Amino acid sequence: MSNVAIIGAGLIGRAWAAIFARAGWQVSLWDAVALQRSQAIGQISAQLDDMARNGLADDAAAAASRLRMATSLADAVANADFVQENGPELLDAKRALFVELDAATKPGVVIASSTSAIVASQFTEHLAGRARCLVGHPVNPPHLVPVVEICGAPWTSEAAKTHARDVYAGIGQVPIMVIKEIDGFILNRLQAALLSEAFRLVQEGYVSPEDLDHTVADGLGLRWSFMGPFETIELNAPEGIADYCRRYGPFFRRTIDAQPTLAVWDDANIQRVADAFGPTPSAAQVAAKSQWRDQRLAALAVHKRQQKPSSTS
Repeated sequence: MSNVAIIGAGLIGRAWAAIFARAGWQVSLWDAVALQRSQAIGQISAQLDDMARNGLADDAAAAASRLRMATSLADAVANADFVQENGPELLDAKRALFVELDAATKPGVVIASSTSAIVASQFTEHLAGRARCLVGHPVNPPHLVPVVEICGAPWTSEAAKTHARDVYAGIGQVPIMVIKEIDGFILNRLQAALLSEAFRLVQEGYVSPEDLDHTVADGLGLRWSFMGPFETIELNAPEGIADYCRRYGPFFRRTIDAQPTLAVWDDANIQRVADAFGPTPSAAQVAAKSQWRDQRLAALAVHKRQQKPSSTS
């Protein structure tokens, strides 16, 4: 049976633990914060129960039995066949943590970071085992949104990247390979482009925040929940992608020529959108809305599992 070390037992770390445990791995957790250590196993077990109720885990009790809280970071990684790091999104903290992980983890074992924005070359350059280090960036919540972006540093070995891809695919995630380092990786860059235009359209008075959200949730998002942008446009012109671009290229050229500026991210402009969207929710409201989101994502995940892939994909 394979062993994974989950370093950092916050929201993302707990989700990773549930995913690996569900897939049959033995899971050793460690967190530097005592409160996280004391609560993590119970929280992950509850998460597994919820996954089982939604049809996303076969045996929550068996999965929970594969969880253990280690006595130290060294104890967590001692027998690990794979390491998933989920520490603070701070460069200095990441560097210090990877020094410790590289020294304590068995040679050749891949060490992946869940970082959402820091490329691996910034925190692995001086490590003896830098060739086995990479980014494995999940999407929140990872147990319901399966994409994982694999991005190595220039010195990360192809064997490490291939092994990470096989591990993530084997536990039910959807790995994508980021061929070379880029700030924000792929998903966040796509999100940044959409968000920048969304803020601009609201700030300049073209649409309300609510209707902007409807445009995605009840428009683009319906298609994007099962097909990507290239597959989408392939179906929107008789002769595929090139035909679509010939037909609509002039429009896209005009919009690209008038892209949002950095001003859309100025505090005053952001505040105008936030005020138009409505009052800031309380912590209880955020928790309730997050729970609703997770239920909807779980239902969508079950639906997608039940569908046959397109014969042309």
